[in-house]
Amino acid sequence: MANAFAWGLFSGSSVLLGGSLALRVRIGLRTLGLIMGFGSGVLLSAVAYELVAEASLTADSRTAVALGLFVGCGTFVVGDALVDRMGGGERKAIGARAASTSGLAIVLGIVLDGVPESVVIGLGLVGGGSVSAAMVAAVFLSNLPESIAATAGLVDSGWTRRRVLGLWTGVTLMAGLATLAGYALFENASPDAVAFVLAFAGGAILTMLADTMMPEAFEHGGKLVGVCTTVGFALAFAISALE
Repeated sequence: MANAFAWGLFSGSSVLLGGSLALRVRIGLRTLGLIMGFGSGVLLSAVAYELVAEASLTADSRTAVALGLFVGCGTFVVGDALVDRMGGGERKAIGARAASTSGLAIVLGIVLDGVPESVVIGLGLVGGGSVSAAMVAAVFLSNLPESIAATAGLVDSGWTRRRVLGLWTGVTLMAGLATLAGYALFENASPDAVAFVLAFAGGAILTMLADTMMPEAFEHGGKLVGVCTTVGFALAFAISALE
């Protein structure tokens, strides 16, 4: 269990790293857009090879995979709409638009975006298995641009450095606890239950990418974002292939 918690802390710690970096260095909008494109590619690879494909191989019934995929999509859509109403619609936005985002909405949005990813890392350790290096890398790398973008907006809205770092520290701990939950709650789960959770995370992440992260990346990074997305996808795929 301690191993699961430690892996969750590591994968989630990139939000603290990104936030700390953004507090020290002012990163341009174009650079942030390109970084977000790279992170999108990494997550797309994780969805394809570490989540949906793995769910298909794990399940006794393909119905569990299809159900998980669309329930994950629907859960994100509903949850995202609720977060938007609370003022968190621009939680992944770069620059001035993010400044109007409320702190509570950011926290809820991060839970919505990050918990499925962390739970999946814990699932990999069930039954004495090993953690997926590709999934850990995907979560770690994709969190960086999100926290950098959000930190810039929070600082512009008047948040202190201490408050920002406190937020990202809490998010890191949340990632550790979510990974621990993924390990503890599904240790004796059936193959279909595990497949459902994997597909659920895939559906939620894929919907998040199309809805928020990729449009934001293209808006500020331009057409070069496509190249960065491909590089991110290729890197994550290479890590997955070498496991």
